[in-house]
Amino acid sequence: MPEAKIKNIFVCSHCDAQYPKWSGRCLECGSWGTLNEETEIVDAKAKGKKTQEEAYKRISGAEIIDLAAISGSGPKRFLTGLGEIDRVLGGGLPEGSLTLLAGEPGIGKSTLAAQLANALNGKEVFYVSGEESASQVKARLIRLNCDLSHLKFLSETNIEKIAAVALKLLPDLIIVDSIQTVYSASMPSEAGSVSQIRAAAIKFLELAKEHNVAVILIGHITKDGQVAGPKSLEHIVDTVLYLENEDAHQYSLLRSSKNRFGSVNELGVLEMTGTGFKEILDPSAIFLSNGEDFLSGSAVSCVIEGTRPFMVDIQALVTKTVFGYPQRKCSGFDSNRLQVLAAVISKRAGLDLSSRDIILNVVGGLKISDPGLDLAVCAAIISSASNKKLSRTTVFLGEVGLSGELRPVSRLEQRLKEAEKLGFKEAIIPDSEIKAGKLKLIKIKSLEQLKEFFS
Repeated sequence: MPEAKIKNIFVCSHCDAQYPKWSGRCLECGSWGTLNEETEIVDAKAKGKKTQEEAYKRISGAEIIDLAAISGSGPKRFLTGLGEIDRVLGGGLPEGSLTLLAGEPGIGKSTLAAQLANALNGKEVFYVSGEESASQVKARLIRLNCDLSHLKFLSETNIEKIAAVALKLLPDLIIVDSIQTVYSASMPSEAGSVSQIRAAAIKFLELAKEHNVAVILIGHITKDGQVAGPKSLEHIVDTVLYLENEDAHQYSLLRSSKNRFGSVNELGVLEMTGTGFKEILDPSAIFLSNGEDFLSGSAVSCVIEGTRPFMVDIQALVTKTVFGYPQRKCSGFDSNRLQVLAAVISKRAGLDLSSRDIILNVVGGLKISDPGLDLAVCAAIISSASNKKLSRTTVFLGEVGLSGELRPVSRLEQRLKEAEKLGFKEAIIPDSEIKAGKLKLIKIKSLEQLKEFFS
């Protein structure tokens, strides 16, 4: 019976280099006091159960934690002072978390991070920048009316030096601007490479988890819309926030594509001003176009982003195809879904769209994939194709099936309450048992019944 051979080795906790004997300094990465003794099984093919059990008994296991003995139901959170950001984060910034704030250059990531640092009044904040000097950072903080008394600044890009200072200060929050500029002296590659970004992120992860420090890493977006550096960085961090904006509008959208401490379906709407970001208390107003009481090719609906309802305006333009195949263009809406709805309208509503181009737009630049918009999209297309107007006080809610039937949408009652709050008078919805307050409900079963609501 083969025996499992046991031997003791010394492993560097910094670079994982292995040595047969202990020494005070790792010869690979140059770190001091990082060699720890470990026991390993050399012959992994040993088949004798008894021999393996005896070998395992000689190996020291990791520390076991009793989850029932841990007090509290979750990490403590710091409120940022902006309700929109707190909602996206799941109720505030958790301590001991690692957050990646990503966005295009110049979109306002550093401004938002500075506001977060200022909002933690009474907490120690450690601001690290490898892109800007101390005078540049101070000028921004003064412009944003930030309190500098609890802010410590370090202009450094070496992760070993940053970690050493952070361990001495042990602040409540560390902001790194940006992760692409940070490098490790133990890695031969340049700053911003795959290995450097991973090494820096893992080091900040250790700081966050071992010392219960909240860390925010700022990352840039490339031209193809990806986070600069490895995509695997998103798997290391706890939360990934994306800051987006539309060139034609003054507001910005904050989304979460990953959140270990909350939902990823929340959407924050912010407005950039001369003194930083401000939350928009009535975001539905920016997604509704102002105009006449009746418009052709424009229908209003309501979508749910996380826990919040948004009123949105769907605009459609149907024109005769001049050359070739009919075009289906859309902005903020799924183009494949538009193809399906156009086919359903042609087949079930009796409106021939085979020789007509359809251009669809969601006002405000919001990107939506909510099936509750189907009825509003169909109403806007039919209105534009027939050149008949729709009332601006009517909201359309419902999912359209391939047979032209209308199906209920999720959280319909919440959508109706939002429409009533904003002054809408009636709602066209699928046939259901739901009731509303002062809002007049018009229940229909198919697209064929939709034609009678055009004036």
